[in-house]
Amino acid sequence: MVAIKSNNNVVYRCAYHVVWCPKYRRPVIAGQVDDRLKEIIEEVCQERDAEIIELETVPDHVHLLVGVDPQYGIHRLVKQIKGRSSRLLRQEFQSLRSRLPTLCTNSYFVATVGGAPLEMIKQYVATKGPFDGRPFGTSGVLPPHG
Repeated sequence: MVAIKSNNNVVYRCAYHVVWCPKYRRPVIAGQVDDRLKEIIEEVCQERDAEIIELETVPDHVHLLVGVDPQYGIHRLVKQIKGRSSRLLRQEFQSLRSRLPTLCTNSYFVATVGGAPLEMIKQYVATKGPFDGRPFGTSGVLPPHG
C-alpha cells in the first residue's frame, strides 16, 4: 500500500493503475527491450518521487501500479515515461525503428486504486451537514463526525 505523503500544500495517498500498449499493439516488449523499458520506467519514477508498487510487462502492453503526487499528476508521469522510453528504446534497438513509426500511442488507461469503496464515500458525503468550523486533524485527514 502507498504511504501517506505530503508536499508543501497537500497530504495525499494516490495510487493509480496505468496500462498502455505499443503502436498497433505489436508484441515488441520482450527480452532486452523489456529489461531496458523497466529500467527507464524506474528511472523516471525515481526522478519524480513516484512509488512503483507493481510493474509488469507482456509483449503487447505494460501494467504499472504507481503512487504519485497529485500536484505533479499521473498524466505528466505517464507522458514522461512513454516519451522517454519511446525515444531511448528506438535509439537503442534498430528493430523498433523499422517496425514502428513511434513506439507508443498517445492513449492509455488509468484508474485510481485503494481507499474506501465508492459507495462508502458517497454515503459519508451524503450524511455530512454544513461545515461546523472544526479544523482538520493534525494527521491531515478529516476529524470524526459526531
